[in-house]
Amino acid sequence: MLPEALTVLATAGGTAVVQAAGTDAWEGFRRRVAVWFGRGDAERASGELARLDRTAADLAGLDAADGVSAERIRIRQEALWQARFESLLEGLAQAERDRAAAELQSLLDTHRASGTAVGDGALAVGGDLHVSADNSSVAAGVINGGVNLSPPPPPVPSQG
Repeated sequence: MLPEALTVLATAGGTAVVQAAGTDAWEGFRRRVAVWFGRGDAERASGELARLDRTAADLAGLDAADGVSAERIRIRQEALWQARFESLLEGLAQAERDRAAAELQSLLDTHRASGTAVGDGALAVGGDLHVSADNSSVAAGVINGGVNLSPPPPPVPSQG
């Protein structure tokens, strides 16, 4: 049985996998996770890449699923990856476990700092963001609602 801190770390790992799938950060994140699982074994890392790709494919199909089914699939995938992280950590000798836990924490911190794990209708930026509009156009990071670009109505004549 893992100490609580490592269980929390494994849980964060499972959540990060699910949140990153399908984002711009996915390719780099999945590669780093696969290397972490591989522990220096390229063949094992390759197998993890295939598992991560299956997870991404399962999550990509959620647009067609109803909300309850989609949430169940996300929860299942998070639990699956949490269990994989826990299993690897449990199987290591204490010194290697400590090293692997530190590497996983660093991987998750880097992922979090990249600002890629956001929900629908949100924008996270890990650097400068410049948004501009000209010629009566609209520019926005996130728009929640409609945008109307028609000219305003003329003023109402004075009532006399």
